[in-house]
Amino acid sequence: MRAAMMTREYPPDVYGGAGVHVTELVRNLRLLCEVDVHCIGAPRAEALAVTPDPALADANLTLQTLSAELRMVQAAAGVDIVHSQTWYSGMAGHLSALMYGVPHVLTAHSLEPRRPWKADQLGGGYRISSWSEREAMEHADAVIAVSSGMRSDVLETYPAIDPGRVHVIPNGVDTDVFRPGPRLGGPSVLDELGVDPDRPIVAFVGRITRQKGLWHLLAAAHRFAPSVQLVLCAVEPDTPQLGAQIEAAVARLHVVRSGVHWIRDMLPSEDIREILAAATVLVCPSVYEPQGIVNLEAMACGTAVVASDVGGIPEVVADGRTGILVHYNASDPEAFESGLAHAVNALVLEPDRARRLGDAGRAHAIAHFSWSRIARRTLDIYERVCAG
Repeated sequence: MRAAMMTREYPPDVYGGAGVHVTELVRNLRLLCEVDVHCIGAPRAEALAVTPDPALADANLTLQTLSAELRMVQAAAGVDIVHSQTWYSGMAGHLSALMYGVPHVLTAHSLEPRRPWKADQLGGGYRISSWSEREAMEHADAVIAVSSGMRSDVLETYPAIDPGRVHVIPNGVDTDVFRPGPRLGGPSVLDELGVDPDRPIVAFVGRITRQKGLWHLLAAAHRFAPSVQLVLCAVEPDTPQLGAQIEAAVARLHVVRSGVHWIRDMLPSEDIREILAAATVLVCPSVYEPQGIVNLEAMACGTAVVASDVGGIPEVVADGRTGILVHYNASDPEAFESGLAHAVNALVLEPDRARRLGDAGRAHAIAHFSWSRIARRTLDIYERVCAG
């Protein structure tokens, strides 16, 4: 079987959970079948990279994306199945299925109608991205949701989809890459930041988008125990305005507490692993999260997690066993921020409990979220839709 994996992100250009998912899924699927990767961006060795039409260089991002997707379709001739990831490649998968008469599998990592704040970034293009997503999903032969919560969202948002076509296959984590312990050799990113090894660390890893709830964490951090250091791996603001808001919030935090470290550039995975493994707690304050790979990465590093109880997060973080879930209610952000601070402080003041949660989290990640298992389940979907 020859599959065309269609994606916006692929190494070395990986900036979010969908990119991590594609990278690891492809690596493991290639042990089971032939996989051509079609991505957007500069040429690279292990993928067929396309770029948007140069005539659209100044156009809205969605128009640029659609033009790149047409080039993906042209390059996909001869495959047995197409598999798209997110709206950035969903239309390429849909059109490839029509053009070549092959099945289309789509993995849903998020839903455009559940992210209305994307209109701030895309303008009128948000209506196009939403239309593109709906068309691709409603016509796909199979939709893979990364959590049961995501599956429910898909069926509620797109009721025309037959529930029998929507399958749950979670994100995974490489527990050899993400593991406990200090860095072995080379310069330490924590030393470069000036992090005090004798003070507890609370970490955040994610993009600066309203979805990730970073402003809630920054508000909660005013109530963290004085000993806490905050390491923010927060990159790629959706808009300049959002970036400026976070900048101002971090500046206010600097006034009242020490040990606030903000990393604004994408870090290699070993640097992220070092930060997660050294942290007492990872905080995931997302207001919308189909699953949240960073929670799995922290758990694999043996680190306790404090997270919101939205979307698919409760399917990853077992409340009271691998971390602490904090209820999110959009109408009461103050209660959410207070809950985050209370949970963080509880684990900082009880490091033995934090270690127990972290140990249980790693065991849970190893047992249930291996990429080899996820690749095998994905191939099962391919074989099922190809068989008709």
